[in-house]
Amino acid sequence: MSEKRLNKIIADAGITSRRGADDLIASGRVSVDGLVTRELGAKFDPAKSEVMVDGETITQSLTKTYLALHKPKGVLSTMFDPEGRPCLSDFIDLRTERLFHVGRLDKDSEGLILLTNDGELTFRATHPSYGLEKTYIIEYEGKLPVGVEKTLLKGVELEDGIGRVLTFKELSPTWVEVSIHEGRYHIIRRLMAAVGIDVLRLIRTKFGPISLGETAEGRWRDLNSGELLNIQKALNI
Repeated sequence: MSEKRLNKIIADAGITSRRGADDLIASGRVSVDGLVTRELGAKFDPAKSEVMVDGETITQSLTKTYLALHKPKGVLSTMFDPEGRPCLSDFIDLRTERLFHVGRLDKDSEGLILLTNDGELTFRATHPSYGLEKTYIIEYEGKLPVGVEKTLLKGVELEDGIGRVLTFKELSPTWVEVSIHEGRYHIIRRLMAAVGIDVLRLIRTKFGPISLGETAEGRWRDLNSGELLNIQKALNI
């Protein structure tokens, strides 16, 4: 087996994503053959080197799992919360492999979130350079401001730069659908607030080529072979 970057070895073991692995390495929680390493670009052969995270030897995850979960409102996009608040692991079966979430939805948002132990897919799906399109439906209160579609498509100045939607569609007098490829913090809610739309509900219905479909709130399903192939193609895996 050839050498791999240390963060990829950790991600392939289903511990966390490659970004999360970088944080573990930088904080001194990773050792290789008994020596703590903080070098983010270090490479090792996982077949020859013993990699430990927090003193526990990791092993490569041979079985890959890909789940689509319908996250309810009020649930944190994390697998564990030290304060005991509802989190993603409360809604999936206990499995032997560790799973981590692909991207986030804020606590008050609902809808599709992916869970996997495939570190490479997680890394690419959340990396800005791949720009996976995400679709949301929004329930709002009141009337839509005049010219809101044009404004959002053109772009709105936010505190961290211009934000814009890729598509905007009125679904009914109280619902709209938007798509976006950004992953900035609370980007949808901040855009809506900037143009005067009072959001009541925010539901993600698509993540790249994966759709929420008929998956009920609080339930999950395995991605089918077609869905997996489509997202791998979208991410050049």
